Amino acid sequence: MADENQDKKQPTSKAKKAAAKPAAKKEAAPKKEAKAKKAPAKKAEKKPAAKKDSKAKGKEKKAEGKKPAKAKKEPAKKAAPKVAATPPVVRARARYVRIAPRKARLIADQVRGMHIEQARALLQFSPRGAAQDIHKLINSAAANAENNHDLVGDEMRVASITVDEGPTLRRYRPRAMGRATPINKRTSHIAVALTPVEE
Repeated sequence: MADENQDKKQPTSKAKKAAAKPAAKKEAAPKKEAKAKKAPAKKAEKKPAAKKDSKAKGKEKKAEGKKPAKAKKEPAKKAAPKVAATPPVVRARARYVRIAPRKARLIADQVRGMHIEQARALLQFSPRGAAQDIHKLINSAAANAENNHDLVGDEMRVASITVDEGPTLRRYRPRAMGRATPINKRTSHIAVALTPVEE
């Protein structure tokens, strides 16, 4: 009885194993087939998408590269705006004028921007010492306008007049108890610019 029971048990366990193996193989086989089917589909999907993305990026880069080139070319094509002709400027300078710049600037500030005839009238009757030197300088600038630039000297205006400090001559004066006090004799550099009066 014991042998019979063992024989009965053995075939049953072997039969179970044999039945389990084909079932496992069958289950594994469909899984592998499904994986094999899915894998190519994924690859197929990825490759075209990557190509499309790369093509799209390439087109965008080309488009971006082309746009600045067009922007650069456009200003070159446009004609430059015509600049209005600037009026000529006539200059004259007087250097090392023996007057203090502070005193000369008082007269220069009065004359700046005036018509030449008005400036001449003001300078002719001014009691200040610097007026005579500035009057001579304005007459010199008017002469430069007539001779060098073919302009009418009486139809000019004082566009700018500047008074800069020149070198100072140092002198001394004797004072009480053997002392010496300094005396500074200052000089000026005066510059005038005339322009034609706008009609």
